[in-house]
Amino acid sequence: MPDKLPPRAEGSVLAVTASSDINAPPDKVWEVLLDFPSYPEWNAFVRTQTVVDKSGHPHASQLISEGSLLHLTVHLPPTMEHKERPSSTSLLVTLLDHSTHRVAWESQTLPAWLLRTERWQWLTVLDSGKTRYETIEVFNGPLAWIIKWFVSANLRLGFQAMADGVKERTEGIVPS
Repeated sequence: MPDKLPPRAEGSVLAVTASSDINAPPDKVWEVLLDFPSYPEWNAFVRTQTVVDKSGHPHASQLISEGSLLHLTVHLPPTMEHKERPSSTSLLVTLLDHSTHRVAWESQTLPAWLLRTERWQWLTVLDSGKTRYETIEVFNGPLAWIIKWFVSANLRLGFQAMADGVKERTEGIVPS
């Protein structure tokens, strides 16, 4: 398998990025990132993320693999408050690499010619011993322009809120 890399921001209609340096080993950060059932406890942006079957029913096990289908709801702007009508989308996991701490997925809600999104999240060990969480999502297609014009500012807030949430959640469960 060729080494898959995150998409480049250049050439996309919209690219949203965020990062956070976390005082914890990558395995702990990875555990928090992939613990979807805990998202409502700490994630102000992605309020729920659920592994589902082709009919949209949640799997008993919320462990993902390449080819898994995800359903997620997001709050824009990010908030821990309950919202009556959060935005939702369906995704296909295209990469899950536990050894390099990388996960990626693509949108499945609309036809790709109308809107194609690709999101990557990955971890890097820094010289300081901290772990850097990084994420990028690129948006392309005609609807990407609408997203760029009307919600890109809130998406940027949401991505950073998630990066900050991963940091706070991980550092809160890792003894100093």
